[in-house]
Amino acid sequence: MGDAADAVERWEIQLRKGCLELAILASLWSGRLYGLEILRRLADGSDLVVPEGTVYPLLSRLKAEGWVESEWVEAEAGHPRKYYTLTAAGKRHLLGLSRSWARFARSLDGLLAPLRKEPRR
Repeated sequence: MGDAADAVERWEIQLRKGCLELAILASLWSGRLYGLEILRRLADGSDLVVPEGTVYPLLSRLKAEGWVESEWVEAEAGHPRKYYTLTAAGKRHLLGLSRSWARFARSLDGLLAPLRKEPRR
């Protein structure tokens, strides 16, 4: 049974990686956040517990694509923080990803519907 559980865990890790861009962009929909706030929003809002070393390179790529912009803001106490905001192009991209995700999830859910009717063995 361990092999099957390991296979499911590996699959879930890949699924989470594939959804990370969508999740990060969605976390910025309501306004600007700094890196730690993005990590918290992902963990609280979606159970996506992601290491910092994964999120920051992705934020850099999203910035290079023109979907987010960043700015350093001095904090009243402590060190400056880098805040990320969706650009207009980023909002359009996120809406497209969201529509694509919804279509995909509906179609996959349709395929999985018969499994919910089967008695557990």
